[in-house]
Amino acid sequence: MGVSKIITLYNTLRYLKPIQLLYRGKQLVGKYTSSGIDLNGTLKIKSSDMVFEGSIPFAPTYDVQSKCFSFLNRSHSFSSRIDWNWLGYGRLWVYNLNYFEYLDQENLPKEEGLVLIDDFISRLPDCVVGLEPYPLSLRCTNWIRFLGKHKIRNDKYDVILFKQLQLLTHKLEYHLLGNHLLENGFALFFGAYYFDDYRFYKLARRILLSELNEQTLHDGGNFELSPMYHCIILLRVLDCYNLVKSNSLFKKELLSFFEEKSLKMLGWLSSVCFENGDIPLFNDAAFGISPSPVALFAYAKRLGLNFEKSGLSDSGYRKLVTNKFECVVDVSRVGPDYQPGHAHADTFTFELHINNRPVIIDTGTSTYEVNEARFYERSTMAHNTVVVDNVNSSEVWAGHRVGKRAYVKLLKDKENKIQAVHSGYKSKGIRHLRSFSIKDETLIIEDVIGGQAMAYLHFHPSEQIEIFDNEIKGTDYSILINGAISIEMFDSYYAPEFNKKIPSKSIRINFKNKLETLFK
Repeated sequence: MGVSKIITLYNTLRYLKPIQLLYRGKQLVGKYTSSGIDLNGTLKIKSSDMVFEGSIPFAPTYDVQSKCFSFLNRSHSFSSRIDWNWLGYGRLWVYNLNYFEYLDQENLPKEEGLVLIDDFISRLPDCVVGLEPYPLSLRCTNWIRFLGKHKIRNDKYDVILFKQLQLLTHKLEYHLLGNHLLENGFALFFGAYYFDDYRFYKLARRILLSELNEQTLHDGGNFELSPMYHCIILLRVLDCYNLVKSNSLFKKELLSFFEEKSLKMLGWLSSVCFENGDIPLFNDAAFGISPSPVALFAYAKRLGLNFEKSGLSDSGYRKLVTNKFECVVDVSRVGPDYQPGHAHADTFTFELHINNRPVIIDTGTSTYEVNEARFYERSTMAHNTVVVDNVNSSEVWAGHRVGKRAYVKLLKDKENKIQAVHSGYKSKGIRHLRSFSIKDETLIIEDVIGGQAMAYLHFHPSEQIEIFDNEIKGTDYSILINGAISIEMFDSYYAPEFNKKIPSKSIRINFKNKLETLFK
């Protein structure tokens, strides 16, 4: 291993919490846990008449007639029995197969759902992927949703489900923390209500109280700063509120806690999403994975939760609005420090809607596989910000790693002006100062950087643009560039969903020291 790789590894590991190092060490020496489930023997388990209704159904991903599964824009039919470890489309695809979210799609008959559960149980000793703690957590939650919805209480299913939850208690993802540990907690919480089990409840309560308090920022944003994961976690929090509200177990002690977190997260989401209902695709985010803001707001209304837009603060996201423009700005830090796995090197990027349609867009996320597309989509040049010497502002590497990272200092934070500086190019003796402001219905972006650099603008595939000297013209807008050495259009792509790349156009602007970009 070379010196540069050692430095990168050091800058990655130095932020980890002691508990992460401890649990990673346990994994390495094989003391983490038994990896399987004992299918023999009997259990005496309690049950409850759990009530859970009215949640958001999942999008259809399983076709009963063709026996075809469709995840992440990739479809596959198994010729005979399902291979629950099939890696033909990568790990994230087979994770989705093991989540069992299709049990709660609107058109799936109860009998077909039970066939799928039976198939999994029959292959359980060999389901290596399905026994990893993250898919294990989601599967437990989704089985409980399905069994509860159809009022199914069957000893075979209950015993296997209980044993999976028992296994999960030994596989909690403290080596990762973040949304992974939260999903462990949510699964145990649902298990506690399904089985009226105080041991599961006590463990789930400890995880959820601690993690949701830490992971929900003051303004309501999730600390991983991905709007997609924010929506996923918000659904879980709303489901927990629904569960506690609808059942009398455990004295309803967490009702006010889940209500508070729901309202804060709803307020943040309503402030960040665009008027057309889209989320900005900052960091790891794509459409079609999480429930939409519209669906989440409707669910909250069904639960009787009345929320208001929040004032954006420590999440680092801001919004500037005129009659014509709606601009969401990212002046956040790379984070969280100890788990930035879903972060991109996108400091000071932005998305812009003009007349209620997307015009300047994030490149998006098409894959989590460790490949060239993943490296590019996390890079600084894939975002609407400034690049120095073709180097990323934060050292993103592998699929979900960050070494040295940019730190942000917010200098001005007003309704019509945001100004900040970041340290991502400190090693080059350069700092990047960027401001966003509104003046006379014009959106103005100013960049000050001590040297030569390249600014990028990525356009939605539907946009038709032309360059005239220092001006870019669209159908109902113009972009005036002051201070450019050169302006060049090039072919790129837009990845609004996993495994979906749409050809688009982008602009690179070569400048030195200062650049002014005016949207009119």
